[in-house]
Amino acid sequence: MFWSWLSIEGSLQQFIAGLTTYYHPGINLKKVHYHSIKLYESLEAETGQAVGFHQPGSIRIASTPVRVDELKYQMTRTHWHPTPQWLITPEKIQELFPLLNMDKVLAGLYNPGDGHIDPYSLTMALAAGARMYGAQIYNPALVSGLTPTRDGKWDVQTPHGTIRANRIVNATGFWAREVGQLIGFEHPTIPIHHQYVVTATVPEVKALKTELPVIRDLEGSYYLRQERDGLLFGPYEKEDKMVLQDSWVRDGVPPGFGKELFESDLDRIMEHVEMAMEMVPVLKNADIINVVSGPITYTPDLLPMVGPHQAARNYWTAIGFGYGVIHAGGIGKFLSDWIITGEPPFDLIECDPNRYGKWTTVPYMCAKARESYGFNNVVGHPKEERFAGRPTQRTSGVYELLKGKASMGFHAGWEQPHWFYKSGDEVGYKPNFRRTNWFGPVGRECKLVMEKVGVIDLTPFGKFIVKGKDSQKLLDRLFANTMPKLGLTNISHMLTPTGRVYAEVTITQHAPGEFLLITGSGSELHDLRWIEREAAEGPYDVDISNVTDDIGVLGVAGPKTRDVLQKLTQEDMSDSGFKFLHCKPITLAGIDLRAIRISYTGELGWELYIPQKDMATVYQAIMEAGQDMGIDNFGTYAMSSLRLEKGFRGWGAEMNCDTNPLEAGLDYFIKLNKTADFIGKAALQEIKAKGLKRKLSYITMDTDNVDPEGNETVWLNGKVVGNTTSGAYSYTTQQSLAFAYLPVELCSVGQRVEVELLGKKYPAMVVQEPLVLTEPTRTRLQKKAKSSP
Repeated sequence: MFWSWLSIEGSLQQFIAGLTTYYHPGINLKKVHYHSIKLYESLEAETGQAVGFHQPGSIRIASTPVRVDELKYQMTRTHWHPTPQWLITPEKIQELFPLLNMDKVLAGLYNPGDGHIDPYSLTMALAAGARMYGAQIYNPALVSGLTPTRDGKWDVQTPHGTIRANRIVNATGFWAREVGQLIGFEHPTIPIHHQYVVTATVPEVKALKTELPVIRDLEGSYYLRQERDGLLFGPYEKEDKMVLQDSWVRDGVPPGFGKELFESDLDRIMEHVEMAMEMVPVLKNADIINVVSGPITYTPDLLPMVGPHQAARNYWTAIGFGYGVIHAGGIGKFLSDWIITGEPPFDLIECDPNRYGKWTTVPYMCAKARESYGFNNVVGHPKEERFAGRPTQRTSGVYELLKGKASMGFHAGWEQPHWFYKSGDEVGYKPNFRRTNWFGPVGRECKLVMEKVGVIDLTPFGKFIVKGKDSQKLLDRLFANTMPKLGLTNISHMLTPTGRVYAEVTITQHAPGEFLLITGSGSELHDLRWIEREAAEGPYDVDISNVTDDIGVLGVAGPKTRDVLQKLTQEDMSDSGFKFLHCKPITLAGIDLRAIRISYTGELGWELYIPQKDMATVYQAIMEAGQDMGIDNFGTYAMSSLRLEKGFRGWGAEMNCDTNPLEAGLDYFIKLNKTADFIGKAALQEIKAKGLKRKLSYITMDTDNVDPEGNETVWLNGKVVGNTTSGAYSYTTQQSLAFAYLPVELCSVGQRVEVELLGKKYPAMVVQEPLVLTEPTRTRLQKKAKSSP
């Protein structure tokens, strides 16, 4: 048998509570939820199969001031989406759900159209629909082997015979780990015991004329919905009480398991039961008729793993769906569109299966799954950090020197300093929707880089080496920029076939035909998979190696950088001796390394690529050499502020698979006239010919104690006109600033708009970028001024 693509699936429909909601804190996961609900609304008419879809709406309850802030924060991230969502008053909440105790209720987030669906009926309807359009379904069909063929296809061994497929999709639920093991993967998925309680008929519920909306009591950490004439509610226990089915990780899922449930434990959830009884008093007199306990598959960060997998050509995953059936329809559409067109229909990198790697060990996975389950209803602050399972085996050569001095962030398994402590600072992780303890110290670090010299650990960058006879030919096909000559560096972009930005990469040719590629930490294997796929399908005679874990990176930036480094090397570090965007092998403090004159702060700077084992030696030598010049550390928060002041775009914010490079203002890096037919070239030529409908604008804002961070709604005359992509406070110019996508007719300098932050609309204006000139530009202008008569 031959199939174009084969989905290997598993299910446990009868256990799931079947909740459906438009809401999701993730920007594009809202689209997944939206597509699911729209499919479920039409599924019965299309297939003739009833699905038991109830849509009474849902309300997320805020019972503390910080929860109200959270709801306002989510609202500004939703206005520019089609998701129906409103912030509602206690009076409206009581009207919609008259059985609530309103003593603690301050506000609610209301999504009309939310509700619940019968998972079994949904599954049958989806299967019926699939058959209508030609799909073949084999059930049961135990997969006993997966064998790749030379041409990128797969032979799938089943009791029904061997099926050859162009690609396979692992969609096997809590069997996902075992299916992955057939080809050498250890997918970080683990089943969690989730319980929900079902009551007998409640007279007050039976007396209602309309179905109650689903409520989610965020402080109580449970959901509650109507079930016939009774109630159903499910809690999320804290880390110390929840249960992992870790034996399945060790020994596999028991043979024949499919419709069984776990033994329930009401004592484990009594704390939440009592909170539910306080919020919905009719529960106190309700008879419990069932306590259901079954498996839900979790990943370390709670998000699913969706898309093609690196290191296994044409192997895709759709696993780890802790959110349940609300993802089914939208993810099915997302994957189908990607398979058909060759590119993702929208950016969903937070669900990329390649965000995990060899550092994702079983102990880490278990610790994070416990944390994520308990965090289901924890306040979702900006710049959120979660600390279970850290650090992983991925620590840079200077981690031990820095860990006690900084607030660390987590980036693809790495620990990286966000900001550094000084005497008198309020230390530690203090999340807030407004300016918090890091605001002052980050300003201090920006001043350091602008006036003296600072050092930052950039080790989490993804790093690849591409070499071989066809190396330049491959890269010319992949990237829209021309390839740098020997000893030079440039910024290049990989585009999708329709001309959207798949990745931004720094490329250096450091030996003839040998290129060093640097990408962001969060897109390491995401980018490597794209490169490897093109290399295989070319085919190209190249060797591609991932050296991310082998090489440490230190960034040194500021006006005194050259003076510090010159103390430690014989290499000429002068402006004429070591030019901007040049790369050289140098010996620094007795250590051989590679230096690139570049800095993402926009100031005079170098990036030093150092063997991990020598990183601490080089760092300590630099810090000692710079003592008399005021050298100090700085972190990623300061770098973000500085890059925004210079007008630098960031991948994943200003550019991603939702944007094209022309609207993002990346024209300088896109060489439409280069000879090579790079991926996306024809599409970009067409986009350019038709003209743009929106463009990235640079805006300043009048705020108080809150700053933009990206994805906020932009308003004009009471209408939504755009969204921010990233934002920060400019310490150099003493104002908030952001990038925002706006219609082209609103992009002129001086255009006034409003940006919504925490429910308030702040005045904003489009300004000429950048606010602060980069060091190379300032130097060039100074030289020009000196040479003028």
